[in-house]
Amino acid sequence: MAARSFKQVKLKISKENEVPHALLANPNGHKEILLHVVEKKNYKRLIKEKIVKNLAKYGGITEQEILERMDYYIELEKLQAELVKMQQWVVKEKKRIAIIFEGRDASGKGSTIRRFTQHIMPRHFRVVALPAPTELEKGQWYFTRYVKELPNPGSLVFFDRSWYNRAVVEPVMGFCTERQYQGFLRQVPDFEHMIYEDGITIIKFWFSVSKEEQEKRFKSRDNNPLKNWKLSPVDKKAQSLWDEFSHYKEQMFTRTHTNYAPWVIVRADKKLKARLESIRYVLSVIPYEGKENAKVSLNPDPNIIGRYYINNENLD
Repeated sequence: MAARSFKQVKLKISKENEVPHALLANPNGHKEILLHVVEKKNYKRLIKEKIVKNLAKYGGITEQEILERMDYYIELEKLQAELVKMQQWVVKEKKRIAIIFEGRDASGKGSTIRRFTQHIMPRHFRVVALPAPTELEKGQWYFTRYVKELPNPGSLVFFDRSWYNRAVVEPVMGFCTERQYQGFLRQVPDFEHMIYEDGITIIKFWFSVSKEEQEKRFKSRDNNPLKNWKLSPVDKKAQSLWDEFSHYKEQMFTRTHTNYAPWVIVRADKKLKARLESIRYVLSVIPYEGKENAKVSLNPDPNIIGRYYINNENLD
């Protein structure tokens, strides 16, 4: 293979302070990363035909972004292998784990859940994304329909939105009364404490996305026929009601963040990093067997993910 195939490329970095991908400083960097992701025969073809450079030239993407995406898939596969090990431990030890994904619309909750569940055993997990309550459910205690969805022994449940609809979406959109809202905030710490005391591990994620990034993602959905079904009436009001959502979000954090069920904030403007670090966080807090042999770091990046505290900064 000719050395000229691996000449360092001078990239035009569009964002200030963005650090070029480490492998671009190495003339053989492409070799190192490509060997991880393609078969040997295909690797030779990629190098010969300069696929990476052509993608950058014609695909509207820089070499740095291509290499970052390759990094992402390599890291994701290693973390997903650990998720498989973790689930096997959950099944063996009959543990119950509930992972809540909350955040503004288009913050990346659903896509992250898909990466969590991509390779684990279908029989031992569920994704819960409940529709609007029926008339019968409206007359029940608010938490009733969520209690039915809590994990059984040996299983994980991923909540794509949860009982926290009443903390933010419902009061902003006028779907609940002030009395119902205040009652929820009083009850939810006790509700979660009962769950915790019964042996269920609760992990609560808030995916924090900036107003500018949310608008960008909405436009992308609107222009994509495969994704425009995701735009709901609530989504279409999200930008104009940004400040109202912010107010109720902060109230939720200050009144429902506890030591047994803390809020974990994920800075989600960069979706790929948000996915990796949320998986890494779960693996870091669950004491499953064999994690000491992991071939990937299980220490979450504190620049992307961390527990909520009153004076911390998030994107939204």
